[in-house]
Amino acid sequence: MVQTIELTLLPSEAAQDELVRERAASAAGVSVQEISHIRPLKRSIDARGHRPQVILRLEVYIREEFSPEPALLSTLKEVGNRPPVLIVGTGPAGYFAALELIAAGLKPLLFDRGKDVQTRRRDLRSIQQLGIVDPHSNYCFGEGGAGTYSDGKLYTRSHKRGSIEKAMRLFVEHGADPDILVDAHPHIGSNKLPGIVANIRQTILHYGGEVHFDSHVTDLILRDGKIQGVQVNGSEEYFAKAVILATGHSARDIYYLLHRKNILLEPKPFALGVRIEHPQSLIDRIQYRQDPRDEHLPASSYRLACQVDGRGVFSFCMCPGGLVVPAATAPGEIVVNGMSLSRRDSPYANSGTVVAVELEDLAPFQQHGVFAALEFQRSVEQAMFAFGTGGQQAPAQRMTDFVGKKISASLPSSSYIPGLLSAPLHELLPKGIYARLQQGIKEFGRNMKGYYTEEANVIGTESRTSAPLRIPRDKDTFMHAGAEGLFPAGEGAGAAGGIISAAMDGQNVAWAVAGFYEKQF
Repeated sequence: MVQTIELTLLPSEAAQDELVRERAASAAGVSVQEISHIRPLKRSIDARGHRPQVILRLEVYIREEFSPEPALLSTLKEVGNRPPVLIVGTGPAGYFAALELIAAGLKPLLFDRGKDVQTRRRDLRSIQQLGIVDPHSNYCFGEGGAGTYSDGKLYTRSHKRGSIEKAMRLFVEHGADPDILVDAHPHIGSNKLPGIVANIRQTILHYGGEVHFDSHVTDLILRDGKIQGVQVNGSEEYFAKAVILATGHSARDIYYLLHRKNILLEPKPFALGVRIEHPQSLIDRIQYRQDPRDEHLPASSYRLACQVDGRGVFSFCMCPGGLVVPAATAPGEIVVNGMSLSRRDSPYANSGTVVAVELEDLAPFQQHGVFAALEFQRSVEQAMFAFGTGGQQAPAQRMTDFVGKKISASLPSSSYIPGLLSAPLHELLPKGIYARLQQGIKEFGRNMKGYYTEEANVIGTESRTSAPLRIPRDKDTFMHAGAEGLFPAGEGAGAAGGIISAAMDGQNVAWAVAGFYEKQF
């Protein structure tokens, strides 16, 4: 017999396996000896009451053996001699598409302009310590994509887009902690993800796929409206009947390439703002009413949203116990993002805090046509850089000074390694963005007592929340209507937002490609 039960425990109780087993037995109405196995289904934290509690949903096996499901990777077979599919990008959309193509009996050939996940670290150090941005290898470009070195949060609301459980299991089978299968807000950490990403690459290679780094796709080979292949690094050519574009939200050159090829693009709404950094202890006091927090509780987080003058203002990519990092993809830009290591033990908490940008907000950039949103985004990033010293120092203000339109005489300590530069963000940001952030922060302070404080840094600019363009595709075939065999995928297509939704979109696209190939061969 198998029963599903729910337990509410103190954090210290939830950390004791034997005590959990005893409580489970009591809830199931059986003795401890009758329980043969306990399978965790969900773990979450309820911090609404006086004391935070852990909610556990468990599957209890009573006098019955538990049989784990076979590994997903056990079903894969050699595809070295099978028909090829070209994939541009080795982020979650590209790598998870490759795994699904192998499962479908097709050979994936992946190309990434950046470096493998280990070599990429040197370029990240150059950004952090020297302010040097390699346009092909940075926090956004390279093996694993933007998520590898910017946190690895796996939470998604995209439950209807595919199997979240399957994507999570594939992460676990490549080395992730099994806790991600049960945590309400699963997270891997940027110290763990590089090894997991490298393991996924080894799986692809083991079954006959190919992965090419330092391989910048510079052209698409088209004939009579049909994809024939890609050109790499200006000269090498690779041929296949299908190309999956999984380039992420920041590969601007790919958008311009598609436009030159007369492949339809669409501008889309996105969001732009700042990254706000608080002391983690302050957020813990607000959320848990504890200082210091219970050792069995994770660093606390928050999610805030409101409407200001017809636009959403909201927190985004919140990183408890995290770091602020430079995420520019070209020289002459200042872009920031957040990340956390697996233990989330930094003394800082940070979150993007952004304003929705709708197409009607882009009137001053209409001369750029379909690229209006992209050029608006770029203009803000370049304005932040122009104010600085030529490196990756980020313009910043104390939160209270940001709201009060004052340049800060001093700034709180920060996790941002390149350093902060006291600056008039209220002048550097577009007026509509600033005005809504100003009112939104005040509203957040009213809703979350203690959030509005001079102890927080407001750092510019958080601008890569999502792609400012969409590569349209058929909702059933996932193929671009204007180029047979071209399959846009993931965040760069405007079809996903985050690691798991991009991974699921890559999986869906891979099976659409398999269906397309059935008609071709």
